[in-house]
Amino acid sequence: MSLALSQAHEPLRIDDAVNDVCPWSGKPIAADSLTLYNGSVVGFCNPDCRDKFASAINAFEAALQVRRVSSAGLFQ
Repeated sequence: MSLALSQAHEPLRIDDAVNDVCPWSGKPIAADSLTLYNGSVVGFCNPDCRDKFASAINAFEAALQVRRVSSAGLFQ
């Protein structure tokens, strides 16, 4: 899975974020609302926006996995 939440080994740092504003709200990012995505720190304005992102990514990953399995003919 490409999403790893901030409960990783080291605390995530706001200075390492690839963005300055939340992609959902457009507000400044907060230090308590960071996550890792594809190896990069991404910031959000609050934990709810961060969690909304995680839910969306998980849903897309699940849908893509179903498509991969179906395309591989494993359901035949």
